[in-house]
Amino acid sequence: MGLEYQVMGKIVEIRGSGKCSYGHQVGETFECKEMGSAICQWAQNSIFPFYTVLKFGGKFPWLKDPDRLQVSCPDPANVVVFELWREKK
Repeated sequence: MGLEYQVMGKIVEIRGSGKCSYGHQVGETFECKEMGSAICQWAQNSIFPFYTVLKFGGKFPWLKDPDRLQVSCPDPANVVVFELWREKK
């Protein structure tokens, strides 16, 4: 199936009150997976389209670093910001 990457994530910021209702903390790292990631399902839903592009070698034309990006969860009161990056398997 061509080149696949491992996609990793890290929580870099929690806006608003600084408290995630799911319990995430700044500095947590995790491996992104199709199923079973150790993150909130709402956040996983926001991350998934970006995860897929990173996993299969795609690029976002507006990014300076094609291997790293930030995406946030949909909680409007306490936005959790995730940094995602890909690594060769």
